[in-house]
Amino acid sequence: MTTPPALLIAGHGTRDEDGAEALSSLVRLLGTRHPDVPVAGGFFGPTDAPMPLDDAVDELAERGATRVAAVPLLLTPTGSGGPTLPEALERAAARHPGVGFASSAEPGPHPRLLEVLEQRMDDALGGGARRPQDRARTTVLLVGRGSNDPYVNAEVARAARLLWEGRGFAGVETAFVQQAAPDVPAGLDRCRALAAAAPGADGANRIVVLPYFFFPGGLFERLCMQTEGWAAAYPDIEVYGAQAIGTGDEVAEVVMERYRETVAGGAAWPGAAVAARAGDR
Repeated sequence: MTTPPALLIAGHGTRDEDGAEALSSLVRLLGTRHPDVPVAGGFFGPTDAPMPLDDAVDELAERGATRVAAVPLLLTPTGSGGPTLPEALERAAARHPGVGFASSAEPGPHPRLLEVLEQRMDDALGGGARRPQDRARTTVLLVGRGSNDPYVNAEVARAARLLWEGRGFAGVETAFVQQAAPDVPAGLDRCRALAAAAPGADGANRIVVLPYFFFPGGLFERLCMQTEGWAAAYPDIEVYGAQAIGTGDEVAEVVMERYRETVAGGAAWPGAAVAARAGDR
């Protein structure tokens, strides 16, 4: 029986042990669900990441993998000027010349991930959050990591639009934890102003701060501190903090969908394939 290509889950840019544990949990989940597929995961970017991608590639090679389908666990492209997954795979191919690599598109605002974001909002709001009258008085602030690449930041705005469509919220605004404007306090200011100006604004005084990243960790903690500081200054506004997307069942399904797409389109299995999206420029 031919062994299927290995699955390499590639996170980006974390030095945080909580993020490493979340990725490890996803690797274990997919390994249990798909025991015929060799699975490993790691982070590219920082040289001091707790789970280096190089170690994950080495593990798959030691397990006999000759074809590796890499799925970037990213909601936005990495942007210009920083390490990219294609570069990481090129280095891996040079170290393992007998292994072929192909790379998928990042999941981005996949419909299943939008469903997870919606659930995170409902969890933050508690009981009754799905009633139309509750949603109509709720503004959402979708918070991305932030980049100096405007094309990366535009992907957060695209996700906000998709999240807003048809879900009945008063609005979905965007902000960024670092490197880009508006920052979190400015984004909350805008949510407050829009709520006050909305038709029938009485009671439209509720904001959910929604992280647009997979992993908990330092950025999430910074977001929480910024949110708490702003909320203390505006006690008339109900501010709810949602959890990060995480790496649960829905994320596992999206990763496997990207894996299957990559395997189906990776007949040539070059030494290192260019990522399927133009975002990793």
